[in-house]
Amino acid sequence: MPEFLERRFNRQCAVYLAAISIIAYIFTKISVQLYAASVVLERVAGWSLWKTAVVLVIATGIYTVAGGLAAVIYTDTVQTLILITGAVALTIIGLGRVGGLAHLRTMVPPEYFHMMKPASDANFPWTGIFFGAPILGIWYWCTDQVIVQRVLSARDEGHAKAGTIFAGFLKILPVFMLVLPGIIAFALFPEQVKKPDFAYPTLVLNLLPVGLVGLVMAALLAAVMGAMSSVFNSASTLVTLDFYKKLRPQASEKQLVNFGRVATGMMVVLGLLWVPFIHYISSQLYIYLQSVQAYISPPISACFILGILWPRLNGSGAIASLMTGFVLGATRFILEIADRASGGRFASPAVRWLIDMNFLHYAIFMFVVCAVVLIAISMITPAPDRKRLAGLTFATVDDKMETVAVGIPQRKPAHETPAEHAVNVVFSLLLLATVVGLWIYFR
Repeated sequence: MPEFLERRFNRQCAVYLAAISIIAYIFTKISVQLYAASVVLERVAGWSLWKTAVVLVIATGIYTVAGGLAAVIYTDTVQTLILITGAVALTIIGLGRVGGLAHLRTMVPPEYFHMMKPASDANFPWTGIFFGAPILGIWYWCTDQVIVQRVLSARDEGHAKAGTIFAGFLKILPVFMLVLPGIIAFALFPEQVKKPDFAYPTLVLNLLPVGLVGLVMAALLAAVMGAMSSVFNSASTLVTLDFYKKLRPQASEKQLVNFGRVATGMMVVLGLLWVPFIHYISSQLYIYLQSVQAYISPPISACFILGILWPRLNGSGAIASLMTGFVLGATRFILEIADRASGGRFASPAVRWLIDMNFLHYAIFMFVVCAVVLIAISMITPAPDRKRLAGLTFATVDDKMETVAVGIPQRKPAHETPAEHAVNVVFSLLLLATVVGLWIYFR
């Protein structure tokens, strides 16, 4: 992904994306995954945070280092099956305990079954969901190396598209495997789930027989290890190819691998040290995760979206937009932590407006500002050479792109066949209809 920005704009943009991705891994992936695992194991097994972290890091690191991306993908596949099996079992048992979905509706406030929240909602207003959440989604699902690396490893274009469509269907499952069990936990054990992060382990402890507790624990740990293995692999790729190899072009493959391992280890330590500060952003882990992503994603999303749509935009505008977004995001992040740590001592109306704005609304604000900066600076500086844009924008997608040898066998890209295209279109429409149907049902 940094290489795309380097080809489309300039080297500075590639460095920014690689650096911000590494920062994001520390604040939104490594620390969050370790914290989530510690919450579950603390409730279920009585393990401390540090014990959980050491075991998970060592276990995940062994097979990630030994097997590389192939091991990550194979283990992810197995772990996904375990996760879905355990979560579905918990949902079915929970629904049986509360007397079915219809009776569950009578046990909790009506708004628990409404995804369409008022624009004034503190966490997920409908305006933020429809206009702000897609900004986060574009960054995470379309530009994050952890996600995109899987698409780039596909056999051909048809398989890559099919994989993303299948992932879309999988992303519907959390509505029933995570959200619904959370509501069940509140209905059955309101005194034990005063902290929302405790909902899932509370259900595991109170509803499942001993054998299934082990299954669900394996599922949750599998999810954490799968996510962490992906981070380890992608982080190693970024630090070696986008930093170390640029500084030392003659470095051997062994040196690259060793540097990647050391750098990833340092990221793990930093992520672990950040865990105690997570609650300063939000008492709910999911809202913390989305908030931090909202401060990172807008400038990257603006550069990617507008960059592939409009060939006139150039590197000067892109780097100005990225740096503007970094300042806006970092300012909000630092002020929010300082305000929470001090008990809300900031009284300035301007600062309070900045801190109190919903994080999804702030993502919209950042996106608009970054888009304006990108367009304005690009229009007052020279246009990019069209030859450099070959294959990088919709307008130049058919132009011949120059390839660069990177020490691996080159092969012609395998395009999507007509049959694959037809199947992918059908399932894309089915996925869209399913999502719209869920929004209508839970509006």
